[in-house]
Amino acid sequence: MYKRVAKNEMMDVFYQRSKEHGLKITPQRTAIYQELLKSKDHPSADIIYKRIVKKIPNISFDTVNRTLLTFTRIGIIHIVEGYGQAKRYDPDIDIHHHFRCIQCNNIIDFHNKSYDNIAVPEEINKQFTVIHKKVVLEGLCNKCRRP
Repeated sequence: MYKRVAKNEMMDVFYQRSKEHGLKITPQRTAIYQELLKSKDHPSADIIYKRIVKKIPNISFDTVNRTLLTFTRIGIIHIVEGYGQAKRYDPDIDIHHHFRCIQCNNIIDFHNKSYDNIAVPEEINKQFTVIHKKVVLEGLCNKCRRP
């Protein structure tokens, strides 16, 4: 597992991990990662593609999608499950948790030390190797719960 990273160091981590994994640092990959770093909405591959194609008109959706999956594999972003919808991506690789609005599907990051230290049940530890622990709370956001 990699060390926790401050936001201002994330591009350095991008370059370092790309090099460690033999991944060429192309303008397309750099633009995709930078776009993801700017976003706070846990975007899907489709949303990232729509943002990137404005800057790089000849980029394909497949390139964006494969790049995001590669970034996940090398550990510079995480997948936030789409809960029946498209996978969404999170550039924050520090320990944190999510609240998901069940109406608008907005996903909000939050930090909580108690959740960070949740014990893994023994029967899980016996059968599996746990790499990440995250808590996902679901409910209605302030915008959706208003009458």
